[in-house]
Amino acid sequence: MRQLRRGVLLAVLISAIAVCGQQATSGASVLADAIYAQPGQLVDVGGFRLNLYCRGSGSPTVVFDSGYEDWAPAWSKVQPQIAKWTRACSYDRAGAGFSDPGPMPRTSLRIAQELHTALHRAPIAGPYILVGSAFGGDNVRTFAVLYMDEVAGMVMVDTDFTDLEPKEMQEGDRDGREEFASRLRECGKAVAERKPLPPLGSSPSDRKKTCAQQFFRGLPEKEWSPELNAKLLEIAQTKAPLYDAYASEMEQMTQDEIYLQQHRPSYGSRPIRVLTSGNHGVGHLEEKPPDTPKHLKYEKEMTAAQARFLTQSSNSKQTFAQHSSEYIQFDDPETVTSAILEVYGQTKRP
Repeated sequence: MRQLRRGVLLAVLISAIAVCGQQATSGASVLADAIYAQPGQLVDVGGFRLNLYCRGSGSPTVVFDSGYEDWAPAWSKVQPQIAKWTRACSYDRAGAGFSDPGPMPRTSLRIAQELHTALHRAPIAGPYILVGSAFGGDNVRTFAVLYMDEVAGMVMVDTDFTDLEPKEMQEGDRDGREEFASRLRECGKAVAERKPLPPLGSSPSDRKKTCAQQFFRGLPEKEWSPELNAKLLEIAQTKAPLYDAYASEMEQMTQDEIYLQQHRPSYGSRPIRVLTSGNHGVGHLEEKPPDTPKHLKYEKEMTAAQARFLTQSSNSKQTFAQHSSEYIQFDDPETVTSAILEVYGQTKRP
C-alpha cells in the first residue's frame, strides 16, 4: 500500500511539473533567468573559484553539467522547476561564465574532481542526481566513476556517448577537433588583445557571426531575456580564458573517451534515464540537415550508442524527444523535468 501511495504521488508530481511548464508566462521566464546574469555562490576549490547556482531545498540534490561551449544558463528552463521539489544546482565550469580559470588541461577527470570539491565546500552534501547535457555527460559519468557512493541516479540529456560508438564513427567525430580548438584559441587571442572579433567561420552563415556568438545555440538566444543575453555576450566578448578552457576541453575529449572506455562501472539498481532527440548535433530544428543516408545513419548510430549505456544499470530507460533539437532542455523542458522527477521519486523509495 505504501508503494502504491508513492506511485500515485510520483504521478501527481510529474503531472504538476508538466502543468507548471505549460503555464509559465514570459514574465516568469525573465524572472527565472535573472539569476544567471550575475555570480551565484563562488566556491574556492584550491586557488580558484567555481560559480554555483543552487535553489530549493531537499535531498537528493540535482546537479546539472552543461554541454560543450555552454554553462549554467543552459538549465534556465529546467532548474527552477526542479527547485520546487528538491535542491537543484547548476554551475559554470572553470574558465566559463563567472568561474575563475582553472588548471590545464581541462579533462573530464579534472572537471569532475573540481565539481566534487566545490559541492563539498559549498557545503552541499550528497547524494546527488547527476544531469548531463551533451559533453556534460562525459563529466558526470566520470564523476560517478570516482564517487559512485554519492550518486543516487542520473539523467542524460542527449548526451555524447562517443566511447560507445562504432570505431568508424568515433574517428569521424574526432576529425576536426584540432582545427576547431585552434579557431577557439584565435578567438581568445583577439579577446585578450582587445581586437575586433573575427567571423565565426568560413561558411556564409558563419561569416555573419563573430566568435562571441558561437556559445550555446548561438547568441542571442531567443529563450532568454535581453538582460541575460547582453551579459552572456559581454562575457564572450571580454573573457579570454573562456576560449582557452573550451579549446582545452575539445583537445582532451579523446582522452576523456578513452578513460570512460576503461572505466565502465555498474550502477546497480540506481535509476538512469537517457533522453534521446534523434537530432544530435542539431541546435535548431529549422536548421536540421537534410535526411541524407549519411545523416540518418549518424543519428541511428548515436541513438544506439546512447542505448548501450542502459546496460550499466538494472533500472534504466531511454525516452525519445523526437520533436526537439539536441537542446531538449529548451525545446521540450517538460520531458527533462519529468525524467529528473521520476529518478528523484525512485530514490525516495525504501
